[in-house]
Amino acid sequence: MGIEDKYSLTEGGIIKKLLLIAIPIMGNQFLQMAYNLTDMFWLGKLGSEAVAASGAAGMFMWLSFGFMLIGRMGAEIGIAQSLGRGDKKAALAYFHNAFIIAAILGIFYALCMIVFRRELIGFFRFRETGVTENGVTYLLIVSTMMPLSFIGIVIGGAFQAAGNSRTPFIMVAVGVVANVILDPVFIIVLGMGVRGAALATILSQFFSFFVNMGAIFLLRIKPFGGFSFRLRFDKEKTIQIFKWAIPIGLENIFFCFLSMVTSRIEAGFGASAVAASRIGSQVESLSWLIGAGFGSALVAFIGQNYGAGKQERIDRVVRLSSVIMTVWGLFVMAFLWFAGRYVFALFLPAPEMMALGIPYLRILSFCQLAMNIEAVGSGAFKGTGRTIEPSIVVIATNAIKPVLAFLLSRTSLGLYGIWIGVVISANLRGIWMNIWYAAARRKKFSGKSP
Repeated sequence: MGIEDKYSLTEGGIIKKLLLIAIPIMGNQFLQMAYNLTDMFWLGKLGSEAVAASGAAGMFMWLSFGFMLIGRMGAEIGIAQSLGRGDKKAALAYFHNAFIIAAILGIFYALCMIVFRRELIGFFRFRETGVTENGVTYLLIVSTMMPLSFIGIVIGGAFQAAGNSRTPFIMVAVGVVANVILDPVFIIVLGMGVRGAALATILSQFFSFFVNMGAIFLLRIKPFGGFSFRLRFDKEKTIQIFKWAIPIGLENIFFCFLSMVTSRIEAGFGASAVAASRIGSQVESLSWLIGAGFGSALVAFIGQNYGAGKQERIDRVVRLSSVIMTVWGLFVMAFLWFAGRYVFALFLPAPEMMALGIPYLRILSFCQLAMNIEAVGSGAFKGTGRTIEPSIVVIATNAIKPVLAFLLSRTSLGLYGIWIGVVISANLRGIWMNIWYAAARRKKFSGKSP
């Protein structure tokens, strides 16, 4: 065996092995949602303008994820497929090169955010000057820890690719717990407001980074052999990482950028509209973060089995995952329609904000099924190293979103038209992704694993 039986995903019961890796990843996503909601909860005590300011800056943190994924997905696909073939040396080489890529991109991105922070927040054209100033301050502070986040996400991806998703869960949990403790202290007790939320964020990221580094150096069970800072650059591995990961990175960058364009249209209706959608999107993340977590588990599961040449096992896990994500999507759809209002009220209970938040959640409930089954098709493509197809789907359907948002917002639907445009594009994405994967599977995947 190329890797320890405990973490190998190429043998054993499919449901058991899939859940072994998926549950910690989904728990990880729940923690990420809690991380975001903690900021929103305490900033909500200060009013909608504070929420809008952190939300605007948070869009650029989200944008950074597209660059983070270049290192993360390159490591995850390369390590999973290498371990599936029993080649630990190649797995370590992929990790070394993904680590280097992540560090360079993290420094570059952080510098861009710091230098151009005022222009970036100015993109949203807030009518309220206080929102803009707070957004600039928040972005300046959180950018300082950006390189550590880039590196940490690669380390988490390495463990996950090896079938060990519990260790990344613990890494994220440390940051979330720190943020939950520090947020009220900085925001309320010390009276630092939006600046306090940013300081709490970077301190929690700092703690999480040291747990990441401790795991890769000290844990007895690692995805491969030993690790040191003697990082070995391998041109061939680096090129392969970029071939796999650049389409995924571009997919996420375009997704976020086009969402920012949509937010800019929302800002035309005032800071309250932006705050309502930011809170609503965090509540809605109950759905898509879990779907994304399950899709990430599929990348590791399918990657190992693809490397081992076990196509029948891949087909079975895709079918089972489709059923699970369909049930989850229907559950969240019902939850957002009937109970979402109670969660929203925890953050912005003012009647005028509830009048915006409840319709947001009910409108967005109509795309939850499509978003979750999209994660299955996307994860299945990526696990086999085919990253271009899902990226085409995501970029094309998201290009439609701001166009629909703009056009529908100019009708009698107003602000609701923006959110309906989001729903239409999400449904197109989920349907197209899975039709394409089914068609590709029927033709069989060609080529050998790299």
